[in-house]
Amino acid sequence: MRPLLLAALLVATTGCGSDTKPQEQPTTPAETVSSPETPNSSDEPSAKAVVPAVNSIGMRFVPIPAGTFMMGYADYGPAQVTGPAHKVTLTQPFELGVYEVTQQQYEKVMGTNPSYFKGPQNPVEKVSWDDAVEFCRKLSELPAEKQAGYVYRLPTEAEWEYACRAGTTTEYSFGDSESELGAYAWYGQNSGRTTHPVGQKKPNAWGLYDMHGNVHEHCQDWYGDHPSGSVTDPTGSASGNTRVLRGGHYSSSPFPAAKRVRGDFPEYGYKYLGFRLVRTAVN
Repeated sequence: MRPLLLAALLVATTGCGSDTKPQEQPTTPAETVSSPETPNSSDEPSAKAVVPAVNSIGMRFVPIPAGTFMMGYADYGPAQVTGPAHKVTLTQPFELGVYEVTQQQYEKVMGTNPSYFKGPQNPVEKVSWDDAVEFCRKLSELPAEKQAGYVYRLPTEAEWEYACRAGTTTEYSFGDSESELGAYAWYGQNSGRTTHPVGQKKPNAWGLYDMHGNVHEHCQDWYGDHPSGSVTDPTGSASGNTRVLRGGHYSSSPFPAAKRVRGDFPEYGYKYLGFRLVRTAVN
């Protein structure tokens, strides 16, 4: 059964090349990934092996369960985010991309590849928030996707952090030790200052790759202060000038799960900006 989905408001707001011959999406990293079951009474989902769902252009998605978690700065290290830690409840499960959107996938939909670091399986970059939303719209309009009853959008900031944490409360999705980061992320200390093909590092417990590095990822929300109290299905500030970015990139310092970045204006794209998608069933 397809997962229930977030409010139609988010769907409505998103709607949504190189000369190298495109290659097929890699199958080696995650033919079978760890994906969460329904959260248990402690609000910490357990995991089971699932085969990711694959859409018409080869993008892979895993189900993320509804649940409750502490979002934002917690009792470790210096404050990484604006605003206090706060309890967030996501009432609906959703499907999230196993990988960041690749250059091959972007070119299939948009007919162009804006990336600075060319490679069909590298994450697409130099993509603005507006570009990412347009990709969502065009992907959702493909005949195969319409027939299957799916639309695509950017994740909310809360969805992104919840999925990155994968049931953990530690600084990173794999624990508190920064010394282990190189096994999970391409970042400033190991990337050679370039992006790399998706899925080459270890995934988190829910089968998601590159959540702590490779490229920054656009989120749906306007950038603003976190609330101080508990919230349910948050969608961020009602207005603003810039959108939220999450996850580290190939030239960044270590990026814990709670760390957030103020993006530039939505129409601007840079060579460290990419994205991953939420898939939503509409029938």
